[in-house]
Amino acid sequence: MSDSTTSTPNKKGRAAQTATITVGALAVMNIVAVVSLRGLPAEAEYGLSSIFYYVFAAIVFLIPVSIVAAELATGWPETGGVFRWVGEAFGPRWAFLAMFMLFIEVTFWFPTVLTFGAVSLAYTGTDQSLDAQLSGNKAFVLAVVLIVYWLATFIAFRGAAAFSKVAQWGGIIGTLIPAAILIVLGFAYFFAGNTPQIELGWGELIPDFSNFANVVLAASIFLFYAGMEMNAIHVKDVKNSNRNYPLAVLIAAAGTVVIFVLGTLAIAFVVPQADINLTQSLLTSYNDMFEWAGLGWAGPIVAGMLLIGVLAGVVTWVAGPSSGLLAVAKAGYLPRFWQYTNKHGMGTHILLFQAMLVTALGIVYVVLPSVQAAYQILSQLTVILYLIMYLLMFAAAMYLRYSQPHRPRPYRVPGGAAGMWIFGGVGFLGSLMAFAFSFIPPDQIAVGSPLTYVGILVGGAAVLVTVPFVIYALRKPHWRDPDTVFVPFTWQLENKHPGIVNESSVATPDLTRQWEEQTPGTPGGDSAGPQPDAGPAGGSTKA
Repeated sequence: MSDSTTSTPNKKGRAAQTATITVGALAVMNIVAVVSLRGLPAEAEYGLSSIFYYVFAAIVFLIPVSIVAAELATGWPETGGVFRWVGEAFGPRWAFLAMFMLFIEVTFWFPTVLTFGAVSLAYTGTDQSLDAQLSGNKAFVLAVVLIVYWLATFIAFRGAAAFSKVAQWGGIIGTLIPAAILIVLGFAYFFAGNTPQIELGWGELIPDFSNFANVVLAASIFLFYAGMEMNAIHVKDVKNSNRNYPLAVLIAAAGTVVIFVLGTLAIAFVVPQADINLTQSLLTSYNDMFEWAGLGWAGPIVAGMLLIGVLAGVVTWVAGPSSGLLAVAKAGYLPRFWQYTNKHGMGTHILLFQAMLVTALGIVYVVLPSVQAAYQILSQLTVILYLIMYLLMFAAAMYLRYSQPHRPRPYRVPGGAAGMWIFGGVGFLGSLMAFAFSFIPPDQIAVGSPLTYVGILVGGAAVLVTVPFVIYALRKPHWRDPDTVFVPFTWQLENKHPGIVNESSVATPDLTRQWEEQTPGTPGGDSAGPQPDAGPAGGSTKA
């Protein structure tokens, strides 16, 4: 966050950041970035067996993502995140695919999270029956989705100083505090002797694997844990990052699992399984708990807090991936039209394009048979696209152990090469499993024709994966901004190829420093950033 670091100009005219983020601060930032309460009702349907799903997903996805991203972020800490990591392993074509998947999946995610915001707004009324009717009204949902999203976009236009404050305080007010209230009231309800709405017993912890359809909806839990790698961009701002970055990530991972497990059980204790609605149950759970506690007046307040949390999350994700895509665009991967920035340094044309796309997606809520069906289809498409990015990230981490075996990595996945195969391999296979399950229609939701459901997902994913390859193939040398400060990949700086083993043991920051010293004048000079057609010595960069 912008107020977590201080900076002084270096001889190149850039800001040299001083590490000021503590373990606790980074852990909270990660928790706020990952935790969302909107998906808890979907898992509450599984009762105690939801614990199995959360723990399983944490083992095969969250923990691998956390520690693999820690190695990648400390080994290749320059700007770019997953774009840089994948590009170091497989070259710019696949890196652009990873970056495009991140940008487009979050675009599809916006309508789903904003649907939750619309429901939160509906439940700020005093009549629950009218609130429920309003929350299911397609016109109301669409109006809220568009109004809140465009508001978030205009906040993002104001730059980091504006959106970082909204994200920080909105995350605390709209996510962490409501999560604490939900858990405290839900377990107070249970320990007060009320009959829980789920079966209790050790046998209930193991899911009914004979009903394969149950696993389909549970596969979406992987996206609950997505985002832990996002704050890897702050690795340089962490005090004693070699030790504290992975420690903060592991603390955040444990805290995330605890919040999800206890929050889901709190809902399951109070709301009957048959009454669970993916877009409404969280609000009805709060209302039921408040009525039981004699605090009926508090329901609308928490609903308003949840809406603030939605706005904070949307502002964060509007600004983050769009800024990453802007940096990639300036490095020569998108036409100059997409590189336009306002006085705050925000990519105006990218943000407006994303806003128009979200607006068009909002119309889906009018076309599909129900808000729940639209919610589920867009949620699953989001999962599919995000998992493609994670598959590339895990594959890159494993491949870099062989293509750049001696590159210094201040933090390494424990266990040497075998450890990387275990953690990276488990993460890859877990992501692949969730990817496959995401195409299977769930029994719990009426999504119209199963064939149509699968067709939308397959067709949508195929088109969106094809787009970045087409853009990459059409790229032109003049697309690259000569003033870009995007540091070249290490294999470019050393005149190598991503497909060839590089025995260099020079640390990435040292290579960057050498490049800066050898590139006088404007930041980047003639060799800054990945060249659209050639590396520093003119060799092909196509992987």
